[in-house]
Formats: sequence, structure tokens, C-alpha cells
Amino acid sequence: MKPKIVTAQLPKRLYRAEQVRAMDRYAIDRLGVPGQVLMERAGAAAFQVLRRHWPDARRIAVLCGGGNNGGDGYVVARQALDARLEVEVFALCSPKRLPGDALTVFQAYQAAGGNITEGAPGPLENFDVVVDALLGTGLDRAVAGSYAQAVGAINAFSGGVLAVDIPSGLHADSGNILGCAVEADATVTFIGLKQGLFTGEGPACGGKVWYGDLAVPETVLTCQEPSARLWSRYRNLLPPRRRTAHKGYFGHVLVVGGEVGFTGAARMAAEAAARVGAGLVSVATRSAHATQLNALRPEIMSHGVETSADLAPLLERATAVAVGPGLGQADWARDLLQKIWDSDLPVVADADALNLLAQSPVKRGKWMLTPHPGEAARLLESSPRLVEEDRFAALAAMLERYGGVCMLKGAGTLVGETESTPGICALGNPGMASGGMGDVLTGVLAGLIAQGMPLFEAARMGVCLHAAAADAAAAEGERGLLATDLMPWLRRLVNQ
Repeated sequence: MKPKIVTAQLPKRLYRAEQVRAMDRYAIDRLGVPGQVLMERAGAAAFQVLRRHWPDARRIAVLCGGGNNGGDGYVVARQALDARLEVEVFALCSPKRLPGDALTVFQAYQAAGGNITEGAPGPLENFDVVVDALLGTGLDRAVAGSYAQAVGAINAFSGGVLAVDIPSGLHADSGNILGCAVEADATVTFIGLKQGLFTGEGPACGGKVWYGDLAVPETVLTCQEPSARLWSRYRNLLPPRRRTAHKGYFGHVLVVGGEVGFTGAARMAAEAAARVGAGLVSVATRSAHATQLNALRPEIMSHGVETSADLAPLLERATAVAVGPGLGQADWARDLLQKIWDSDLPVVADADALNLLAQSPVKRGKWMLTPHPGEAARLLESSPRLVEEDRFAALAAMLERYGGVCMLKGAGTLVGETESTPGICALGNPGMASGGMGDVLTGVLAGLIAQGMPLFEAARMGVCLHAAAADAAAAEGERGLLATDLMPWLRRLVNQ
């Protein structure tokens, strides 16, 4: 039976490596599926992906380690031989030391006329495609020695690179690189999608991810509760509007920010809230520039506020608050922020609101915190490096300390809520690495909350909407993408 391969739509369930190993054991021990059969199916799935990605490839190098991942590689090599391709296997572990099923499939490769070269390869430029079957999901320490040398050879290769199950050196749970990691063009992963493939360094190392269920029964795929959910497409969760609707039905967003010199941040957040459908949008900002802030977007109501007393009547009329864009950290910002924390309104906090929160931590239920790794590090009294080493742990720590809904922005943005399964947004692109993108996201989130969406649902839709708009806007190229380029796409997508 050929293993099923899903390309256009990956499963939504993600797992830790330990859970996937438990799924393998369930298939073998409880359902009686032989381990060798799973290995044969995995290797066959990988070879199918190789042929789909590189149909003209004739010379294949397969780098095999000493565990089951290496066994999958020997199956790929044998299938390539059967297809009359030129194959060279580089064995980083002597075949004599291979365990059980891996030894059996190596012997089948050898019986088919395959040869091996023991040790790490030199330059690989004589090949068309390199298959990485070195290290699997059990890796928990830095790659070193001949394995690091092999990873270096793969990354120096200018042709196609296919990773089997996971790029060697990538931590399957955290998406962190352990010393060094293969940078693949494509990865084919089996039975359970590994959460580390979709956040941190995972998207950069994994390339296009393919999925093979290895034709196991559905009970294998559901015997473990997922550790996270994959959000790989944008879905509009807002209901259609009634013909009799008016602006009062869709909430009033109050954006608080725009210290002198930073009015653009508050202005972008405000327009984003309006573009996703908020009925009314106001900005509370410095009096010095309040009259100019809405000059190019007159639909935004701009108010000069200098004290928390000035802010109070605006909070009474608001449905949701977005605070942080261009806020600064002066006494003015601290005064306004305390007034917001004391209110009962749902709040989206970003930028300097998070930096001030880190200095005076409080825990709150009705808010959404939206830090990037640097801001998360300040919130956790940690460092960006430690945050990025385990993004899931950082998310859990923020939820424990601050409550509400928290996200950790970056490649594979994480979104979590206490006692809920976290989500990973698989949309977005490197063009989003430009000033103002976070301000636009803050406005999007507040605009959805103002329309009555629960915080976690608003976070899910908002993060994916923002990323999908950026993907659409980047159709003409990622470099030079501006935050305001997302505005027309936000409006189009929120009406789909």
C-alpha cells in the first residue's frame, strides 16, 4: 500500500517528539503493524517527495545515521536504485551497529546492489539531490563531530536537499537549532507533525513540509492529544452583517499612544482597526499633534489627552482598547496605562505598553499581550536567546505570569490561552520584518474584539488575517514591503 501524502493541506494537529514515538509504539504494539513496514512506507514516501520536487534528478546522495532515521534513508536509497538512478550512500554509523529494522532495510539495500561510503562526505556538488537521513526526532544535544561535518557539507551543497522526518540538528519540539542544522528545501515528516517544524528556526530549516501518514489506522493518529494546532490558512470567523446594521453594532476601538515623534504607530493601528470592520475608531494621543493625526484618514477621531482624567470619558465610550503603538515610557504613558489596567475593557497591549508592564507586572484576564522575542524576554526577565531556544516554554511562562491571551510573534507566531491548546500561524513572510507591522496587528486584533469576538478567537483570526494580507501584499516582492501596504488586503480578506 502506498503511503498517503498530503501536500496542499497539512493536518491541523501538532505533536511533541515523545508523542509521535508513542504513536509509533501504538501502531506496532497495539495494532501489530510491523516496524519494518512503517520504515518501508516512510522511505517510499520520502522517495515520492524527491521525485515530485526534483523529477529530473539522476544522481542522489543519501546520508544515513545510526537509528531509524538512517533506516528510512536506506529505503530511499534502494528505491532510487530500483528507479535506475545513480545512488551513493554515506553512512555516519557503521551498518554493523544498526538496530533491528534499520539493519534489515540496509541489508535489502545491499542485496539490491547498493554500496556505501562510511564517514562524512566531502563536497557534494557531483549530485543533484542530497537526502538527509542523519538524525531524527530524538536529538537532545548539540550536533558535533562527523555529524556536524556532514551537516556542513549538506548546507554547502547548491542542489536540492530533502530532509527525512525532520532536518538533522533541529529540535523537534522547540524549533531550536542544536549546534547546527540542515537547511532543507523540503521535509517529509511522518504520522504526527512535529511542532518544532513550524516555529522558531523550523520554517527556515524545513522548507516545504510534506506529510505522510504511512497508511496507519486513524486510531494511531488520534491516540495522543495534540500539543498545538497548526493554523495554515486564513478563515473569516465574523458573521455576515444584517442589512439593518449600523456602526454601533460593530464596536468602538480606542487606540492609546502616539507620543511626540511616534504618531505614525497609533495612526496605523487605528486605520487597521477600521479596515477590519470596527464601527468607530478613536485615538487618544498627545495634544500637540492630535489635530494632525487624522488629517489623511478623517474617519479616525483624534483626542488630545494629557492625564488619566482626560482619558476616562474616552474609556467609557470604548468597546476595546489598543495600547502601546508609539506610547513611549514617560510619565504620561505610565499614567494612562494604569487607568487602562484598572478598567474592565478588553485590551490589546503591544510595544511600550509591554515594556512598562515588564517593569510593573500585573495579571489580568481580559487582555491580549503581543510581544516579539525581545519584549517577551523583558516580560519574563530573561533574554531573547533563551526565549527563542524554547518558544513554547516562553509562551507558557507568560500565560502563567500575566494571564489572558498571549502570543509570541516571529516566524511561526504562537498564540496561547490558559488551559487551551496553543496555535501556530504558518502564514506570513520575511517581508514583514519592517517597522509598523506590529502596530497594524494591534489594530487588527482590537478591531475584531470590538466586533464581539472572544479574545482567543480574535487572536487566531487576527494573526492569520494579518499574515495572509502580508502574503498577498508581498506578491510583488518581500523587500520594501510596508506595513501600510497591508491595508487594502485587510479589507478584502475580512470580506471573504
